[in-house]
Amino acid sequence: MIYKRSSALFAEAKKYIPGGVNSPVRAFKAVGGDPIFVKEAKGAYLYDEDGNRLIDYIASWGPLILGHAFEPVINAVIDKARKGTSFGMPTEIETELAKLTVSMVPNIDKIRFVNSGTEACMSAVRLARGYTGKDKIIKFAGCYHGHSDSFLIQAGSGAVTFGSPNSPGVTQGTAKDTLLAEYNDLTGVQNLVSANKEEIAAIIIEPIAGNMGCIIPTDEFINGLRELCTKEGILLLFDEVMTGFRLGKGGAQEALGIDADIVMFGKVIGGGLPVGAFAAREEIMNHLAPDGPVYQAGTLSGNPLAMSAGLAMLTELNNKPEVFQSLADKTEYLHKGIVEVLAKKGVPYQINRYGSMISVHFTDEPVVDFTSAAKGNNDTFKKYFHGMLQKGIYLPPSAFESYFLNDAISYTDLDETIAAVKSVF
Repeated sequence: MIYKRSSALFAEAKKYIPGGVNSPVRAFKAVGGDPIFVKEAKGAYLYDEDGNRLIDYIASWGPLILGHAFEPVINAVIDKARKGTSFGMPTEIETELAKLTVSMVPNIDKIRFVNSGTEACMSAVRLARGYTGKDKIIKFAGCYHGHSDSFLIQAGSGAVTFGSPNSPGVTQGTAKDTLLAEYNDLTGVQNLVSANKEEIAAIIIEPIAGNMGCIIPTDEFINGLRELCTKEGILLLFDEVMTGFRLGKGGAQEALGIDADIVMFGKVIGGGLPVGAFAAREEIMNHLAPDGPVYQAGTLSGNPLAMSAGLAMLTELNNKPEVFQSLADKTEYLHKGIVEVLAKKGVPYQINRYGSMISVHFTDEPVVDFTSAAKGNNDTFKKYFHGMLQKGIYLPPSAFESYFLNDAISYTDLDETIAAVKSVF
């Protein structure tokens, strides 16, 4: 396939936009080459500026669970746009979406809509601190909760020390309140809690991780976190920006059988438009302004276009829950097909899968946390990514990202994808 126009557009974009992109992973730095510029999309397919058709395995990083340009969502947005795009005032559709969300998700009474997953996670941590009266949080290496200062922290010098900033502009003062643990290491979390007694407001986690590939928590780990938080008066925060309404109507809480204290959403809840949300039990949410002292605000929060897209998407998923099984079946089919190819070719691999999330890691070792994910062979991944791209398959341009299947993908598309893997190796 030829990508001349995409390369020309990228060269032009770099003159006016830092790195030529508005989100770093789009720049292809991890895989080399120039990014693909999309012209339009429909169903399972992207159509780029050079006229190539690509089978899409990122679905805008998760939200387009029913495929691109899904008609009920598009129609809802068009209808709402004709009546105005933003008011900075309450609208009925905000309550409609809130009511539907609360009915679908276990263990939440109220929800606040914001404009992105980053904003949802940032606000949830502020609420947790305000509710508990404590300052520190624990996050996990490899879990991404947006680019808020509190989350851009790298490991410190030991298991019980606080981290240090991993981006200029994040202060040491902010970093000292973020403690870093390893995913699936309950003992490490227990040590951090013991070393910071009565100081930790929240533990924030991707309940099924998607930002170091798809990584699944062990039962001992995720249940242990819930027990530890309950015992120590710490709030357990589930970042379900990726997993919410993708793994089932009730997200990861339902799938894992674990109740979180605050849950953050994005992606699917906006039907592809910019949106985020955080939700909790009433006694926690009542600490939020204007009812309580914890301040959070946003002019475009609850934007009618985003609310209409989200309402159309969630209504479809609520009325047709069989879509989650359909997606899981397709993901399992893809998993088995790739395994058959890589095993015959003698390529070292690990494949992690949960529901409609899946990732391929080129390593002999099980991938259970960020450290093990980082041991994958990046040269092999680059060969795989670009080889698949040449065959018309668009994968995440990073070894540290989950694939997100959409239900418009057919078994013919999956067979084409598996055949492409065979041709690459």
